[in-house]
Parts: sequence; structure tokens; C-alpha cells
Amino acid sequence: MSQDEVKKIIDGAEGFVPSSMPPKLVACTLGDFLQTEFPPRENILAPWLQTRSLNMIYSWRGVGKTHCALGIAYAVASGGEFLGWKAEKPRGVLYIDGEMSASALKDRLMSINAGYVHNNIGENFRLVTPDQQTDAMPDLATPDGQARIDEIILPSTELIIIDNLSCLARSGGRENDAESWNNISQWALAKRTQGISVLFIHHAGKNGNQRGTSKREDILDVVIILKHPENYNPEDGAYFEVHFEKSRHIHGKDVNSFSAKLIQEEGKQNWSVTPLVESNKSRVIALHKEGLKPKEIASRLEIDPSTVHRNLDAAEKEGTIKPRPKRNKS
Repeated sequence: MSQDEVKKIIDGAEGFVPSSMPPKLVACTLGDFLQTEFPPRENILAPWLQTRSLNMIYSWRGVGKTHCALGIAYAVASGGEFLGWKAEKPRGVLYIDGEMSASALKDRLMSINAGYVHNNIGENFRLVTPDQQTDAMPDLATPDGQARIDEIILPSTELIIIDNLSCLARSGGRENDAESWNNISQWALAKRTQGISVLFIHHAGKNGNQRGTSKREDILDVVIILKHPENYNPEDGAYFEVHFEKSRHIHGKDVNSFSAKLIQEEGKQNWSVTPLVESNKSRVIALHKEGLKPKEIASRLEIDPSTVHRNLDAAEKEGTIKPRPKRNKS
């Protein structure tokens, strides 16, 4: 090849940009940024689940994660209410289940549906279940799995619920490895950019925290943990406490803990919700009557000793318990 031919090839390549190159980063001045109009966030399920947000609910197995996730999905899709959380209007939901049998899922949804006096669900609630597939469920930790999910997202979809991470993100490394979360977090951030919120349902580990790397929580707006109450009996069924561990945009009474108990009547599903302050009081009284000292009650319930004394003082005034010896405050 002659020098002229080589030079022609080099000259022609100077303006070549490989198609695999990522788009150029966008940078702007502070003034331009402050003048830019961004779409305001709206409440999907007030007060905590917002548009363009990333969220997680986790618990130990058998506590009630799927009950909670299905209730949220139905409330959002119908413009209804769940556990006191209210939807402003019906929105499109894509619920991806990774482990329940289709028949069990159907039974739960039928009881939820029967509990609603009015619903406006239409085509807002769409489900993906393993029993209806001809192949394995998509693996959210892989580009192929993400693409399979993306192709069924409709323009009307505003919330995707992943139930649960362990079943639907099967590769990419160990759960404890922070790098194993990278592919999933990039997909989730892309959904947020597209105006879609994501709710991950996840398992708790042996230490009680969400299982795997804590790096997951970095990009999340809200993290909720469900726990069985101290006095829980398996005969109680779906009965759990709701605690906000992370709440990026809400505070005060909106993040107060509460207990929720499922009540099944004539095939209908309803929930009884009690602020945890009231729930704590009843448990403090019960443990006091069992003979536990205030410090022991505080340790058992994982609350401040002053809260124990305050509840016991109130119970004395109400006549619920006998007067106790006066404390030495010196």
C-alpha cells in the first residue's frame, strides 16, 4: 500500500466516532440549571411513594412482604388506599413476581379485589408470573433480562414492582458484593430518568438488615422494613410493624411507625392499622404484668426506657395497672 493510500485512510478516520461510544455528558452553568423547569414530583401513594423514585421494602421471610406489595400495587392501579397511604389517581403498574404460584397469587388478588367497594383498575395493573412463561423468568442482573422487562413496559407504566430481588436478580456476583448491584442500579436509574418509579421487594438477612450489600440503599429514596410484633403468634397470620429506615423526602408524622394486621372476612381482605405508640403501650403493659422490670421491657421491645416509664405512668392513671413504688429520680 502506497503512502498516499495510507494517508487517505487516516484522513478519513479523523471524523469517525464509533457507534458504541456513549453520548457526550451534559454540563450546564448554575444559572442555567436553576432556570431549568423539571417536572415536579407527584405522590403515587402519599406520603412516601413518589413519581421518579427508587424504593425498597424488605423483611424476614413470611412476615408479609408480598401482602404489602400487592396491596400497594392495587391501591396505585385503582387510585385507592392501602394502610392509610393514599393514591391521588389511578396509575399504570407492572408487577413482576418471581416465586409465587399463579393460583396463590390469584387467590390473594381476588380477596383484595373483593375488599374494594369501588375500583377503577381497568388495564392499569399488569402482572408477570413464572407459571405463565414458556421460559425462565428474566434475570434483572443481566442486559438480556433487563431488555426483556423493558419490552413489556407500556407508556402508561409509572410503577414497576420487583418481587423479589433474590429471585429476579440471579447473576452478577454474590449478594454481599457491592459490584453485583451495579447492573441493577444502572437499570433502576434509567427507569427513573424515563419517569418510572421502582419498588424492590427484598429479604432480610440473619442480622435483620436487608440481605446483601448496603450499597443498594445509596440510590434509594425510601427504605421500609416490616417486622413481626414482639407478641406475634403464627396464628395471627399477616401481622407486622412498618418502620421507615430511610426517607429522603418525607419526615415527621409521615414516617411514624405503625402495626398492620390482615383481617379476612367473607373472602374480603381488609387491614387494621394501629400507630405503634399505641401498640407499644399495650405491649409494655402486658410485659409489666408478666413481671418484667422497665429496663427489661425496654430491651425486649427495643425502645427507650423513658418511653416504658411514660406508658406505665399513663396506665397507672387509667387504672390499668396497680400503682408502682415511686422512682428515685436523684
